Amino acid sequence: MSEQDTVREEVCRYARQMFEDGMVVGTAGNVSARVPGEELVAITPSSLPYEEMTPGDIVFLDLAGNTVGEGRPPSFEKLLHLAVYRARPDVGAILHTHALYCSVLAVLQRPLPPVLEELVPYVGGQVDVARFGMSGSEELAANVVAALGEKSAALLANHGNLCCGKTLAKALKVARLVERCAQIYVTAIDIGEPKPLAAEVLEREQMMYDALKNWG
Repeated sequence: MSEQDTVREEVCRYARQMFEDGMVVGTAGNVSARVPGEELVAITPSSLPYEEMTPGDIVFLDLAGNTVGEGRPPSFEKLLHLAVYRARPDVGAILHTHALYCSVLAVLQRPLPPVLEELVPYVGGQVDVARFGMSGSEELAANVVAALGEKSAALLANHGNLCCGKTLAKALKVARLVERCAQIYVTAIDIGEPKPLAAEVLEREQMMYDALKNWG
């Protein structure tokens, strides 16, 4: 099996997993991954239900956004994925989800602070909210790159989130973790005022993130 075929299979598998995890409904959200050793990105197609998706439906793009080969049209959010890949050479995979609690914070345009220890080593700290931009626009892509910085997740105002990592496995782990932390935070603020972690804890865990982020 070629490298391209392997990446196609993985993108399809993780897209289905994202759907099965309840992070998207219908055809919302999208998944992509770099093809190792090539200037190519494999991305889910536009408007195709995840339960019907096969590896052959996954689309290849170059980093300029041109479709490589024949097949379905790429995700409407291709500019968002490509902007992150161009800005972050360390990122090998991206999940864009509409996970429920992350979307609650996105609608509130409220960042997810590092109130849980596990958020910092795997995400890099507070999950910031990217300024609103229309879906599929260069404006949204630029806003998300700015909000993401060197972290592994960002919220998209009135939209959802974007999670990334060196591999699809790591990007999915980040997406699951961020959604769990968002659920805990939303529940906590409904009861009282969440207490922040101490500065020395955040500093130590930030060092862990810097050491871990390039691992698979």
